[in-house]
Amino acid sequence: MPLTLRRGTVTAVRDQVPGFARIEVDGTPCVAYVDVTGPVGEGDDVLVNVQARELGLGSGGFDVLHANLSRGLELPAQPGAHVMKLPYTPMQFAVRHGEEDGGLPETLGGVPVVGCSLHSQVAPACAALRGVRVAYVQVPGGALPLPLSDTVRSLRGHELLHLTIGAGPCFGGDADAVNVHSALALAVARGAQAVVASIGPGIVGTGTKLGHGGMGAAEALAAAVWLGGRAVPALRISEHDPRERHRGVSHHTDAVLSLSGGSDALPWPEGCPVENPAADGATVVDVSDWREACVGLPLSHMGRGPDDDPWFFAAAFAAGRLARGLVA
Repeated sequence: MPLTLRRGTVTAVRDQVPGFARIEVDGTPCVAYVDVTGPVGEGDDVLVNVQARELGLGSGGFDVLHANLSRGLELPAQPGAHVMKLPYTPMQFAVRHGEEDGGLPETLGGVPVVGCSLHSQVAPACAALRGVRVAYVQVPGGALPLPLSDTVRSLRGHELLHLTIGAGPCFGGDADAVNVHSALALAVARGAQAVVASIGPGIVGTGTKLGHGGMGAAEALAAAVWLGGRAVPALRISEHDPRERHRGVSHHTDAVLSLSGGSDALPWPEGCPVENPAADGATVVDVSDWREACVGLPLSHMGRGPDDDPWFFAAAFAAGRLARGLVA
């Protein structure tokens, strides 16, 4: 399991936001998580992980800064932190976790939790929750760093997200939690009226029923049920996915529903022409205004936008709208 590292020089810093920078190393695109590796500037001597790009992975078309040899050595740990992210790996680092700041509630008290198996479902789901204090919980299954998500930044800018939490190995939010269960409890403890839980950008996939990152949504929904929340799955629906297993209701959704421990309702977008395999147990949701509600938000799924695959986004919006009706 070797790392593929290469030494180079930072030749450009294209964009910087808190915790994240898009740079070039010897002219090749690279991302840097500066809260982990330290600040970065042109001319820095760096090590980059080039493996994903060299393998041609669809969501890995850039390198990742592994170490900044110019100004990223001997960085101090975060004050008060002792719980490690990515423990016992070459990238382990300590982060203070929300559980360390006091007790957590034993129940979610009926707070709805929308479970998204793809990060591209997050924006429409949050758009439907406008006016509610929403926490975003990122779970493993895609990218682990929250700062990679342009969607989360956009939702914060539109005041559609009020709190972000990295669960398990995910990091870089307003808070961190040891697992998805404590992350949901932490969200409620910090005033969330609804939670949207999702994997980060990109998704691990093998083409099998269970071997994909979308199963993180099943874990989040099951945790919501166990903790007394209201579980609301965001269905993955597509008319135009070139892969048969994802056309109609995706096999990822079938797997999530089979293992999530049940839900309070299955949101089905009204008017959707796709065959509904759970028609008897579904709640039909009016989504006629989903486009207006999502104006200005980043909507893209596998290179397809709202005009290319509208029911994908409408289905995620339906989940948020159903959850909005469950807010106490």
